Amino acid sequence: MNNSHLWQKAAAFAAREHRGQLRRDDLTPYVSHPVRVALTVAVTFGCTDETVLAAALLHDVIEDTTADYDDLLQQFGQEIADIVSCLSKDKRVVEPERERRYDERLSEGPWKAKLIKLADVYDNFADATDDTTRRSFAEKARRALAVVKGEPQLTHAVALMEQMIRAAETRAASA
Repeated sequence: MNNSHLWQKAAAFAAREHRGQLRRDDLTPYVSHPVRVALTVAVTFGCTDETVLAAALLHDVIEDTTADYDDLLQQFGQEIADIVSCLSKDKRVVEPERERRYDERLSEGPWKAKLIKLADVYDNFADATDDTTRRSFAEKARRALAVVKGEPQLTHAVALMEQMIRAAETRAASA
């Protein structure tokens, strides 16, 4: 697949698929989240790989819209479809088995999926508005870090995530 303008095509696809969905605040269009995840990948984590940026923009499409793996395969090719699939929880499976399977699949997945997962958790953590939500996201961040540890391409992103968790814990302890 020609990667020229791949992330722009992915942004348009994600916007169409997430149309009408809102974030937890019931005000913010949901598509702002995958856009911020892609920006976190590029700006904060320093990865400008077109495939990673496109997959970041699409990371919630299988899980949260009517689009499926085959749609992504047709539009974006196997690598991106596989990355997004790796980042998608199987909602047919009950908790906590769903989370265990998700973590297992992600730990075996490519570093590109793991980087996007860190950016996803980073964005959700940064978007948290209250202490209870921050604690929940801190736990999710720790879980994500446990899953992605050991990937040399992720050293910078892991360090930033650990710094974010420490800062949040310091704020919570002093409150």
